[in-house]
Amino acid sequence: MKALRLAEPLIRPEGTSEETWTGWGGLARLRLVDTDALVPDDSRVVVVAPHPDDEVLMIGGLLVQLARKGIPVRVIAVTDGTASHRGSSAWTPRRLQQLRPQESRAALRCLGITEPPLRLRLDDGGLAKQHGRLAERLCGLIDRRDIVFTTWRRDGHPDHEATARACVSATRRRCARLVEVPVWAWNWARPGDPRLPWRDAFRLTLDADARRRKCFAMQAYESQIVPDHSTGAGPVLDAVMLQRAARPFEVIFSGEDLARSMS
Repeated sequence: MKALRLAEPLIRPEGTSEETWTGWGGLARLRLVDTDALVPDDSRVVVVAPHPDDEVLMIGGLLVQLARKGIPVRVIAVTDGTASHRGSSAWTPRRLQQLRPQESRAALRCLGITEPPLRLRLDDGGLAKQHGRLAERLCGLIDRRDIVFTTWRRDGHPDHEATARACVSATRRRCARLVEVPVWAWNWARPGDPRLPWRDAFRLTLDADARRRKCFAMQAYESQIVPDHSTGAGPVLDAVMLQRAARPFEVIFSGEDLARSMS
């Protein structure tokens, strides 16, 4: 999967608006993929989330549709998300370490997934130095029948990119299939941005129930969607991020193996 590396991405407050994205016809022209083609019945889905909430931001709607089909899903939480509120006296690392895994479990239940995430407890904000260790851990947790979903390797967030690199290594070694999902790229990129691998992009349509449940699941992340009154900072997941999560589709990046399977 290749994308031109032009200027380094910069995550900005609010960033590219959802109206700008939805007004771009390129999203409607992406190749369509359905749940059956993306995840065959004999597969297991493994979602590797750098932080609690990334599993829903990435593919919360898909997870609803998989749960209805009875496809087994394992969510791996790489960190506990303890660094989301630096300098806060209200959302301290200790409080977040307890709360964010609880939020993730509640969100997954909204999606129809009852198995709690497997917590690896690596350092939030420090995964760039730990991606080799993470790859080794993942090798022991996945096998060749798995389809692994994670954040895109050039998403613009260091933890997202390190997690993706670890997943690339682990899936190659275990002969599993990898699907990458942009999360923060929607913030810094623009429609048609050549830094994104549009030729590897697919669009998964969400039915009304999946979309509703995904939006409901996002509300489980109280720590991320309310302002921090101790610092004056706004929510980590602002209104624009929640708008993106409410889309009636999800976009994934997958290699030519998926295109071949659909031909």
